[in-house]
Amino acid sequence: MQSKRKLIKLILTLILMVVALVIVFPFIWMLVCSFKPLNEIYEFPPRFFSPNMSFDNYKEVLFNQNPSFMTYFKNTVITTAVAVIGTVFTSSMAGYAFAKLNFKYRDQLFMLYLVTMMVPFQVLMVPQFIQFKYMGIFNTLWALILPRLFTPLGTFLMRQFFLEVPTEIIEAGRVDGLGEFGIFYKLVLPLAKPAVSTVVILNFVWRWNEYEAPLIFLTDSKLFTLTVGLTSFIDEAGFAQDNLIMAAATVALIPMILVFLIGQKYFIEGLTSGSVKG
Repeated sequence: MQSKRKLIKLILTLILMVVALVIVFPFIWMLVCSFKPLNEIYEFPPRFFSPNMSFDNYKEVLFNQNPSFMTYFKNTVITTAVAVIGTVFTSSMAGYAFAKLNFKYRDQLFMLYLVTMMVPFQVLMVPQFIQFKYMGIFNTLWALILPRLFTPLGTFLMRQFFLEVPTEIIEAGRVDGLGEFGIFYKLVLPLAKPAVSTVVILNFVWRWNEYEAPLIFLTDSKLFTLTVGLTSFIDEAGFAQDNLIMAAATVALIPMILVFLIGQKYFIEGLTSGSVKG
């Protein structure tokens, strides 16, 4: 019986390895092709490694385009970083308030806030466009940053985690003379690393990959983010510069992988603990 279980486990492991390889292979091939000259991408039989591999494609993409992908990269980093930091700040404070502070209509307000998750961006697109025109922030990076400083899902995740924080910790802080912000910042927030990491990673991926908002609210190509810049570059280059397209796509992908690898421990812990409990 034990040997049969080991055999089944081995077979399942092999199947999962094959599935994982099928999923990962296109990304590996994209990375390899990003270092190759254009003529070697279409070689048959294909070769993974070539003596002509170099960083020339990345130099061309990052510095020699007009606008360069370095400009797109900088715009994406700015909008994503500010939005993620703002989201963590607002979500953690709102989550703490909804979890640990008693005030009138607290639960009703929380439910009303969650209902906004059901409103798709396409419904808000035109009102936001008009609002940004009146505010004078249309065709600026602020049009991408300000609406992303708040997220109902982030507040929900933080609230669910804070519900599991023992009330005794908060009471001890009050006895020691700490105010509510002091209790939140010094006692409660340091315990919420898994939930904070979950909010950071989810929002980083969403903001980094955002396409519709930059496409609608930005008209100046020097303000484009990577998603819009990459699409524009592909439309202009077509299949004549697939090696450059591969390099540009790799530039857009690597930061997301790095962020997940750095925070995956806390991310998984956040999803499997208080972040998903009611």
